[in-house]
Amino acid sequence: MTTDDTIKTFLDFFSERGHRRTTGSSLIPPPGDPVLFTTSGMHPLTPYLEGQPHPFGHRLVGLQRCLRTTDLDEVGDRTHLTVFEMLGSWSLGDYGSTQTLRWGFELLRDGFGIDPGRIHVTVFGGDDQVGLDTESLQTWQNLGVPVELTTDDNWWSNGPTGPCGPDSELFVWTGDTPPQGTPTTDDRWMEVWNHVMMRYRRLDDGSVQPLQQQNIDTGLGLERLMMVLQDKRSVYEIDLFEPWMRVVPKLWQLDEQSQRIVIDHLRSSIVIIGDGVRPSNTGRGYVLRRLIRRLLTILWSIDNTSTLSDLPMELFHHTLEHFHQGDVVLLVRQLLLDEEVRFRKLLERGRHVISHERFRRPLNQEDFDYLHETHGLPRELVQSLLVEPSL
Repeated sequence: MTTDDTIKTFLDFFSERGHRRTTGSSLIPPPGDPVLFTTSGMHPLTPYLEGQPHPFGHRLVGLQRCLRTTDLDEVGDRTHLTVFEMLGSWSLGDYGSTQTLRWGFELLRDGFGIDPGRIHVTVFGGDDQVGLDTESLQTWQNLGVPVELTTDDNWWSNGPTGPCGPDSELFVWTGDTPPQGTPTTDDRWMEVWNHVMMRYRRLDDGSVQPLQQQNIDTGLGLERLMMVLQDKRSVYEIDLFEPWMRVVPKLWQLDEQSQRIVIDHLRSSIVIIGDGVRPSNTGRGYVLRRLIRRLLTILWSIDNTSTLSDLPMELFHHTLEHFHQGDVVLLVRQLLLDEEVRFRKLLERGRHVISHERFRRPLNQEDFDYLHETHGLPRELVQSLLVEPSL
């Protein structure tokens, strides 16, 4: 299945079961939201999960692009991306866990053709406040799916206070051998879909009370699902990344991890700019600037003549078209090139700063903090400057 086929299959499945397609998928939260970027599929639906009536009713389905910087250090492995997409389904005070889990299993098995023998799930096993999630456990047992009970790993919350509840996570075996172990004992079990049973509210004193409107919130990572469906070793090998993986290795000689980071950060930067963000030293613009400078640092540590002007227009078109961001290719490309020029000038100043006698010794954390906060020089860039022949 292609990525487009998969999206259609998911949306059609839930539409046929009375779910309405949500509108809007920008990375930018609505005005008044303190979060810089949308981090999950449920984020734009927070008011409705809190009880406000949704104009489309009680059953929703959608595709939401998300951005997370908390996983930035993990980008470059098999599964993590800065900008990614979440398929989601929601029940706003309608059906419960038995229904959502049965539908989830049916879609994975029949809609996506995943062998049930490759599926394992986890369920909340209870703690000193909330007991075992017996409804979810019994549902999976009736379906014949192996279950692992956990505590913290299967408890969802939106913060220290507010809506919370048990969740059940669906894993698919990605190993070359027959399935073995459990999701917590073998990382070849890859989580693809989380079903949250939003049943409680945590109060300021740490206690929980049942929600008046109990909801279901599910999130299925599109790129991870495609990795499973297309039997790929990493998310960077799925069809969505085909142009990037075909073009970038010919442009720049990078090791596998560096190549993945550069591709991720470039693609994410294009999407962020496509959603209206511009590079700056604060807020969303700083996140964008950090991504661009991080990828340039990697490129220039290998070859300081590398330039983003070498990127073919195909990559801009492919990314912006997938995210339905309109005809802004030339604008996005120019903003990236302007930021590259600005960063090169910063490096020139950086070389001058680092040549100072103060830095002609092993640097400590205070030095790195000073160089970053005062001169905007990230640690990895300072380290690369220190080993240049001229220094």
